[in-house]
Amino acid sequence: MFDAATSERMAAVGDYESVLPFQAVGVDPYFLEGDALEVPSLLRRLAGEYAVVFLVESCFETHRVLIDELNDGFPVSIIPIPSQTGARGVGVENIRSSVERAVGMDIFSVES
Repeated sequence: MFDAATSERMAAVGDYESVLPFQAVGVDPYFLEGDALEVPSLLRRLAGEYAVVFLVESCFETHRVLIDELNDGFPVSIIPIPSQTGARGVGVENIRSSVERAVGMDIFSVES
């Protein structure tokens, strides 16, 4: 069911330094205080309230199975973002995997 109240809302989840800049463009920040047990319940709640959730790559990797379930079960896109410590390549790999599922092959591979 389409809900205009949640269709345009976005959230960013992660450490303070990585997430705070998103607030400047209207994204709701959620800061993780180091309690890894809070992440699954927070993601479940945000999946029902937001259209897009940006999540730091370290959490994205740790909770990949849950994220796949939420992306399939809710009208939400959970997108990995690099943390302040730098990119780990999770975002690129996520795009590659999604395109491969949609197209049926890895169109980004380089053949010589």
